[in-house]
Formats: sequence, structure tokens, C-alpha cells
Amino acid sequence: MSDIALLPLQAASALIHSRRTSSVDLVRACLDRIARHDRELGAFITLTAESALAEAKRADADLANGVDRGPLHGIPVALKDLYDTAGLRTTGGSRIFADRVPERDSAVVEKLRAAGAVFLGKLNLHEWALGVTNQNPHFGPACNPWDTTRIPGGSSGGSAIAVASGFCYLSPGSDTGGSIRIPASLCGVAGLKPTYGRVSLRGVIPLAWTLDHSGPLARTVGDLALALNAMAGHDPLDPSSVDVASEDYTAGLEVEDGAKDVRVIVPTNFFFDDVDPEVDAAVREGARVLTSIGASVTEMALPRVDLLTAQRVILLTDAAATHREHLRERAADVGADVLTRLRTGQTFTGVDYAQARRDRDELRREWLAVLREHDIILSPTTLIAAPPRDGQDAVAAAQRLTTNTAPFNLTGLPALSIPCGFTRGGLPIGLQLAAGPWREGLLLRVARAYEHATPWHERLPLA
Repeated sequence: MSDIALLPLQAASALIHSRRTSSVDLVRACLDRIARHDRELGAFITLTAESALAEAKRADADLANGVDRGPLHGIPVALKDLYDTAGLRTTGGSRIFADRVPERDSAVVEKLRAAGAVFLGKLNLHEWALGVTNQNPHFGPACNPWDTTRIPGGSSGGSAIAVASGFCYLSPGSDTGGSIRIPASLCGVAGLKPTYGRVSLRGVIPLAWTLDHSGPLARTVGDLALALNAMAGHDPLDPSSVDVASEDYTAGLEVEDGAKDVRVIVPTNFFFDDVDPEVDAAVREGARVLTSIGASVTEMALPRVDLLTAQRVILLTDAAATHREHLRERAADVGADVLTRLRTGQTFTGVDYAQARRDRDELRREWLAVLREHDIILSPTTLIAAPPRDGQDAVAAAQRLTTNTAPFNLTGLPALSIPCGFTRGGLPIGLQLAAGPWREGLLLRVARAYEHATPWHERLPLA
């Protein structure tokens, strides 16, 4: 029974639609793995086993009666616990919101319900999504399923653990400085941050309004495409949503020459500075693989990387504004590390913030010019593999995890992480691919071509 919980979403969907298994079977298989492993891993804040089984029974009955809502029909999904869910608490990983029960679903949850997904519960995250270790002082630490002495990454750590461990087939996460791609990299799964404005943020607890992105974590690139089909689309009720047409992201995904003639940049500055040698070797081998399947790979320097410091000013200032009432009235209930970051955000001046916004616009203009002549920027997702959960080294290492991911929040450009190897110690290594705005289809196609040429996405922990 548990083996089906380890399938990619696409394969599980095929089994449901061919009636070789049922949604109830999938839910029970996921719940079995959660019961066996989550006490050690700490992925869930709220598990909704009973309601998930009831939803699965309805999904099976609908299919039997000819009602098919698509590829996600009957698929068990778990949510990072900052997506509002009507009637079910949404904590943001915070003690302050421990008993907060929204009256309405977030836009993404509405879309996933309409697509037939079954919800298993809410997943652990770094408090308020402001951190990358996912060592939550209020709901317990989350642990890397490849080595529980190491962090899973964050802030969507529970999502990456759940996907990697067979607890669910898909998890929507959020990404403000790398919070989808970092845990995807450290836990050996696929994670996509779409273009800013592609997926609605309505009903998602905010961290930094101008940098937040919603996107999926899943086992494979094909699964990401199915998820994005369900999640993407303009939302007139969300001021960050942009009215740009979506597409069928699965169309053309399985073509044999998906990377042919794609123009790839490997940056000679910034993105490989201070990179771990094992990560460097795996990522450069990833570039060689893309060359072998038809991509054109060029090494070149990216312009104005000196402006990337604007990310920190914007993120922390936005976060301090978002949580100004909590800082004023409930500061004692905020975890020490998050409180320090929020207090830092209060120290920046309006002049600092205005200059950072201007620097961001300048950087984006320069990079868009580069991406008119090239298609993809290739880099390590993180400079290191998963660092230890405890000790002084953990703090220092965590500061290096957002180096390569944050630039694509600052510019709003789409980026994804896929597995590209393992360290000698058995820890996953992530390959990051980024593209011009609204080019998620290209990103997914190139990443899928890489998957077809390599075995890394097939490895699973706890199997």
C-alpha cells in the first residue's frame, strides 16, 4: 500500500483515472507513511486525516459517476501553513496565530479544490516564512529526510519534507528569498517560483508584499507543470496578480529535444562565488548534460550584481511593515531569530527603501536585456548542501542559502530547482534554472529534458 505513496503525481493520477487504484487508497498510503515517519521529521502542524478520507471518498464517487475534474482529481495534497483554509486553522508557523481559523479559502486552495485535490493538512514552516532553517520554536523543528541531523531548508521546509517522504504528491509553498527552491534543493525534490504575479497571493499570509511568490513543490518537473496549470491565473482581487495569459504547461513537455538550441548562461560572477566544491562539480556537470542534449551553453558575467543587496533592504522593511502590530503588541511571542530580523527591518529609513526599489528596477532592466539574447541562467540553487540543524556552523551556513535564490525574487523572474546530484555524504544537490518573465513553459521544458537525461529525481529518502 505504501509504495503508491512514493509515485510521482503524474503516475498516481494515471492509476486513479484508469481505476487501478482509488483516491482513498492514495490517502491511506500517505497517512501510513506520515504515521511511520513524521514524528521524526516534523513536517505537519495540522493533520486532517479524517476529512481527507471523506474528501477522497467523494472524489472516488465523482469519478464513478463520470465527474472528472482533471489530473489532480483525488490527489492528496498538503499545504504550507500560510495558505488560508476555511474552517481550519492557518498559523503562519506563529504562536500568535496558533488558533486563527480563516472564514475563506485562499485563491490557490480554491483552485486546487476546483481541480479535485484532497487536502491532508497544513505543513511546518519557518515562523512567518522569515528564515531558511525551519527550526520552528512554536511547532517544533523540521528535519531533513536524508539526514535528520540537518535542516530541510525553508521556509517551505515542511512542504519539501512531505513531498520527498511520500506524505503527499504536491505542496504549494511560498518564496520570498528562495523559500521554495532552497528546501527543494536540500531535500532533493523539484520546486518552482513562477514570475511575480503569475499565481495569486490572495489569502496567503504575507511576508514581503513586493517579493512574495506562490508556487509548487513536487517530485518531478512534470508534476510541477500539472500543479502550475491548476494554480496559475489572474486574480482581480489580488493587487499583485498580473493579467497575463497562462498556458498549458504540460504541452510539449515530453518532447525529446526539449533543450535543443536553448541558449544557456553559466555566470562567471557571483553565482559560483564561495560554492562548495561538490556542489560546483555537480552543477557544472548539469551544464554539460544540457550541452549534450542540444543546449548552447555560454559562460559570461551578469551585469550589476552589486545591486543585489537591495533584496535584503526590501524584504526586511516589507516584513517589518507587515508585522508592525505584532512587533508593537506581541513581540514576546515571536521567535528570537525572526524577531531580530524584524527589528532590523525597522532600522532602515525611507531613503534606504527608496534607493533599494530604484536599484531593483535598474537590475531588472539590465538582466532583461541579457535575457533577450539568452534563454536560461544556470547556477547552483544553494552554494552548499543541507547544513547541520544545531551549532554555530548552522547559523553561518544558513546565511549562505539565499545567495543564489534571492536575485530572482528581487527581479521577479521565474526560477526552479531540480536535483542534479548528491554529495559523498548522501545529501541532495540542486540545479537552479531561471528565465525571462512569463517563460515558465520554457523553464519546465528544459528542466524536463534534463530529468529525462539524468537519474537524480528518481532517488528517494526513507524508501
